[in-house]
Amino acid sequence: MSYIQIKQLVKKFNGKAVLKSLDLNIERGSLTTLLGPSGCGKSTLLRSIAGLHSIDSGEIVLDDKRIDTLSPKEREIGMVFQNYALFPNMTVEENVRFGLDMKKVNKSESRTKVQEMIALVGLEGKEKSFPRELSGGQQQRVALARALVTEPKVLLLDEPLSALDAQIRKHLQSLLKRLQLELGITMILVTHDQEEAMALSDYVYILNDGEIAQEGSPNDIYKHPKSEFIAKFIGNYNVLNKATYEKVFNAPLVDAQYVAIRPEIISPEPIEGARAIVGEVMHTAMLGSIIRYDVKIGDEMIYVDRLNRTYQQITDNKIQLYVKEEDMIKII
Repeated sequence: MSYIQIKQLVKKFNGKAVLKSLDLNIERGSLTTLLGPSGCGKSTLLRSIAGLHSIDSGEIVLDDKRIDTLSPKEREIGMVFQNYALFPNMTVEENVRFGLDMKKVNKSESRTKVQEMIALVGLEGKEKSFPRELSGGQQQRVALARALVTEPKVLLLDEPLSALDAQIRKHLQSLLKRLQLELGITMILVTHDQEEAMALSDYVYILNDGEIAQEGSPNDIYKHPKSEFIAKFIGNYNVLNKATYEKVFNAPLVDAQYVAIRPEIISPEPIEGARAIVGEVMHTAMLGSIIRYDVKIGDEMIYVDRLNRTYQQITDNKIQLYVKEEDMIKII
């Protein structure tokens, strides 16, 4: 049986359903991500699990115990927010110890736990610093330590890294995954960043307009999008409707309304048995290890990704490209 079960959950604001009879199952010790565009309901779902929002109907079960009727402090759930929510008049040590003080943990045990947690998030030497003396990444580490030190059954993360710059985000993504694995804690992460979800998650729920659009492992979702929305939302797919596909490839599209083509499977080198198309390179963008080419084919624009290696770069404006039909994903 799943560690967290969400059954037919409905949440309304001003009579409008923001969450529409959701069913989710989350395994113990996993990192599950709620992914989706702004306004899809993912933060509302997280806050409903935490007890910060009441629900209109349905059930939330944690470790075989129904918790949706309990107060937030009774749910044994920790939460980390985007804005850190640290106490500005408290030091790092005092912020981390706050939850233990509320639980009236004895001073000796509290001191040990706080020191261990500060070390775990890499903030040794910052114990007496105030939040204003820390960087954004350090403040988020304090927030993580404060949430984890009370040993919650579940840690909820509401876009905790979205306010940080790219390099700090990468470091904290690694820290999050390491903490989750070392502590064996169940985490639920809310993000609108597809790369973050793919990099961190054991399992992903993609929400759209208050409903689950698709669920599965990052690999399954990336390789097998079930709808036009998923294909466009995940992985920069080229999504062609039936008419466009038939125009571009000069071939009929059977048993599908759309075709999704990953940019990285389009090759400028001939592939035996592949379909060939001729296009014109309109723009080139260097994306670190990837070079992305915007290629115009007739009236349509598609994206082609190549590894950033000199011998793999496309140098001609006019180019013939090859796509194997079995690598195209048909969407009904």
